[in-house]
Amino acid sequence: MAQATFSIRMDDGLKREFDNMCSDFGMSMSTAITVFAKAVVREKKIPFEIRSSEPFYSEANQKYLAKSLNDYKEGRLTKHELIEVD
Repeated sequence: MAQATFSIRMDDGLKREFDNMCSDFGMSMSTAITVFAKAVVREKKIPFEIRSSEPFYSEANQKYLAKSLNDYKEGRLTKHELIEVD
């Protein structure tokens, strides 16, 4: 099978840590990236969960937003008055 070159940029500290971890696993960074790419192609998804630490994306907030959207669609809304204060 023909080989291709794949070049990426990453933070120097991250590269150093990644290289050390790969060495601990007994593989090169190139082998680790190839293992990752094969898993993505085989599973047709990123083989791990990607999350944001942003509170907006928390499970609790997503449930609240889903409930609010459902209430809106079902016509269960609460009317509030806007009161302007000088």
